[in-house]
Amino acid sequence: MSPTVAVVGASLAGLSAARALRNQSYDGRIVVIGDEAHAPYDRPPLSKEFLAGTASLDDITLGAPDDEDLGLEWRLHTTAVGLDHLSRSVLLEDGSEIRADGVVLATGARARRLPGSEGLDGVHVLRSLDDAIALREELAAAGRLVVIGAGFIGAEVASTARALGLEVTVVETQPVPLAGPLGAEMGAVCAGLHADHGTRLLTGTGVAGLVGAGRVEAVELTDGTRLPADVVLVGIGATPNIEWLAHSGVALGNGVLTDARCVTNIPGVVAVGDCAAAWSAAAERHVRIEHWTHALEQPATAAAALLGTGGPTTTPVPYFWSDQYGARIQFAGSRRDGDVARVLEGSCADRSFLVVYERHGQPVAVLGMNQPRLFTRWRRQLRSAVLTQS
Repeated sequence: MSPTVAVVGASLAGLSAARALRNQSYDGRIVVIGDEAHAPYDRPPLSKEFLAGTASLDDITLGAPDDEDLGLEWRLHTTAVGLDHLSRSVLLEDGSEIRADGVVLATGARARRLPGSEGLDGVHVLRSLDDAIALREELAAAGRLVVIGAGFIGAEVASTARALGLEVTVVETQPVPLAGPLGAEMGAVCAGLHADHGTRLLTGTGVAGLVGAGRVEAVELTDGTRLPADVVLVGIGATPNIEWLAHSGVALGNGVLTDARCVTNIPGVVAVGDCAAAWSAAAERHVRIEHWTHALEQPATAAAALLGTGGPTTTPVPYFWSDQYGARIQFAGSRRDGDVARVLEGSCADRSFLVVYERHGQPVAVLGMNQPRLFTRWRRQLRSAVLTQS
């Protein structure tokens, strides 16, 4: 019989893993299991063009004409509920199972919900296509949006809603939005885009609860302030979808724990994308990276490891971007507290600049706003430096 690889997860990481297996000459059976009814689609536009109504489902599909030649067996609208590590069988919700010689775990992550918001109409998260469709329908009839969380998803939805004409308030518990990835100084600069475009930003205050009977009417803050709301978007991070592996023997932490090659503690099982926490020699710990580019590129390493053809691994340079209020924000590298941020080009006040973060005099990260060409050059230099070091 032909060998079988089961890919659990049918989003970008799962599709990329299937493509990588074929690109690396694997000609056996590939079964792709996804809990959503939709074929793989691109998630970044969900908070921007798709939410605004300027992009259709066809525009955001991840499928390509060449994918028909991959010979994939799709099991969509099918939820995996367990993994038998002895037989490497993926157990499905309908009681069936898929026996495999190799398994790729690519189940992604889900949006965290605000406790107490269950059953209250008008309260949304944004992670899936169905989430985006539901939010888009409500924004079309709303006048006031409150966004809880000033991370990238929250900021992008706020930007889209302002362009649609809504009154928008963003609430952030931290004193400075985006201080984690960007540092306080540059986080404050990027957060300034909200004020530039008429979005109210409230920082350093938490949410005490939601007000409303059956449907949300306001957001109550910990200082007693009540913010009237027709719609609320909760953007407070994501949780890896790993509960179904609780009794599988697969090592779990803040995600599926793997080595730098995406290999788990179970032979023949690898993990990729938002559900995986890979060992980082630089950070000296397992790191879970929730970036689109990582989900696109990492599966090639996992496929090579699964097929036994992998060579030396290189440390990836994290990269992400965000489009807000017409500005393109791009970041690459790994910033730590104590790193020095220097503006090399442009002006923060003009919302067009390039900043390099230095550690002991060496560049370790780069941030650009509306500087795509210069940013790309610096990102390439960072990647070259990592390859040289490895």
